[in-house]
Amino acid sequence: MLGIGGVGMSNVDNVNDSAGVPECQTALVRVEHLKKYFITPRKGKLHAVDDVSLEIMKNETLGLVGESGCGKSTIGHLITRLCEATDGHIYFRDDDVVSAGQKKMEFIRKKVQLIFQDPFSSINPRKTIRTIISTPLRIHKYGSKAEIEKRVIELVDMVGLEHYVLDKFPHELDGGKRQMVGIARALALDPEFIVCDEPVSSLDVSVQATIINMLLKLQKEMGLTYLFISHDLSVVRHISNRAAVMYLGQIVELAETDVIFENALHPYSIALLSAVPNIDFDQHSERIVLKGDVPSPVDPKPGCRFAPRCWMASEECFDRDPDLIEAEKGHFVACPFHSQTRENMRIAAGGNC
Repeated sequence: MLGIGGVGMSNVDNVNDSAGVPECQTALVRVEHLKKYFITPRKGKLHAVDDVSLEIMKNETLGLVGESGCGKSTIGHLITRLCEATDGHIYFRDDDVVSAGQKKMEFIRKKVQLIFQDPFSSINPRKTIRTIISTPLRIHKYGSKAEIEKRVIELVDMVGLEHYVLDKFPHELDGGKRQMVGIARALALDPEFIVCDEPVSSLDVSVQATIINMLLKLQKEMGLTYLFISHDLSVVRHISNRAAVMYLGQIVELAETDVIFENALHPYSIALLSAVPNIDFDQHSERIVLKGDVPSPVDPKPGCRFAPRCWMASEECFDRDPDLIEAEKGHFVACPFHSQTRENMRIAAGGNC
């Protein structure tokens, strides 16, 4: 299920209130024709990520949204090289992460970090918070014992943790504080790019705004670049400069976040957004209910993967994979019917797809 939460999001500093896509249009991370297939026993190849290309500009936040199982987290793991790509390229600056050797990866791992979804299973329950945060510093030989201790104190101050937690164990902290520990660990080596893999999805709603505001503050102070993976549309709208919509291993739409929310062109994006509650009672919105089952990602058939559930599908949609084309300036969509407006799509759907 794609989340449509956002209770308490009124307390979040909206990145789009003060900035659009950053002025510096330099791509810090480039993903080119990225593929990740998993071999399944007696069934074939599971196409987790299938020919994905995108760019993440320096100092921006790119939101990646989609249903559970669509391949969002796999892209994050591929970029950080927690798993190996089947094909394609991932460039950090001009370094190809996919083919980088051990020496180059030592540098890349300092500059590319990951915040995990579950703040409990991603940290060692048998280690104190001091040890957890200092581990990357010790591995990469940051400095003397005193210098490492000083850096650990700086990190807990940066994320708003009290110093007494350093001698605690993970089970002694609540979920919000555990996630702050994970963020402090990710910041330890002064990274430039951070993959945020659903960092607030397992937290209480009351804590989510605190974490989001912290990430925005750290981005401004440290010049960070984020790939923010989420299934919560409200969170993505608040924190992201641009958003990419993913369906069954492929990007189906990519544009500035406000453009996606106000003028989505792909039928899948429109269906997702129709599920977002509207507090304006004077503005009636029709919920689009998709029929049919999600196709299997194991050896998928040719054609648009959304076609079996799409109310606008034609024979052409089942024959070949649609290309991700630039329908408008900076607005990319993988649908041959992108020239039709959202209203026309809803009319064609009869208000109930």
